[in-house]
Amino acid sequence: MSFVMRDVVSSFSTVLVAACIGIAVMTSGAFAQAAKGASGLPLPRFVSLKSKSVNLRIGPSLDYAVAFRYLKSGVPVEIIQEYDNWRRIRDADGTEGWVNQALLSGDRTALAAPWMRGKGEGIFVNLRRDPQSTAPIIARMEPGVMLQIGECNGDWCHAETQGVEGWIAQGEIWGAYPGEAFK
Repeated sequence: MSFVMRDVVSSFSTVLVAACIGIAVMTSGAFAQAAKGASGLPLPRFVSLKSKSVNLRIGPSLDYAVAFRYLKSGVPVEIIQEYDNWRRIRDADGTEGWVNQALLSGDRTALAAPWMRGKGEGIFVNLRRDPQSTAPIIARMEPGVMLQIGECNGDWCHAETQGVEGWIAQGEIWGAYPGEAFK
């Protein structure tokens, strides 16, 4: 290839790469904002199971088979898709399926570091008196303990479990997004 041709190809490649980067930056900004589902609520979002027995189906209708059954209310799940009155959810283990919206609650719950379950003895998540890493520890929880969440400030969540309430680092729970703040 001649020197002139290489220069043209190189210039074209540089423009093409710059255009692709520009498109990627613009697109990533769109993904940074939560999408809206048919309900008008953001997707994804955390909710909890309202009922003590919830069938997780392989599709959005009673005509679809039950893949799994939850037997505890309050379990935190993430809504990742909506179709009519059905919500596609994901649990902390990554299991996905469809449930009727009537079986879900807007009450916020979380699991304490479920990714640490089964990693050995002596692993605990701390519940603190105040939202600071230097605050006194008021409870040490095993990974997977379910918590009721009252609010999160983006770094810490006010939580309660088994009559004990305090603050837990937001990065140590599954049930609130990093940096998410709500009351």
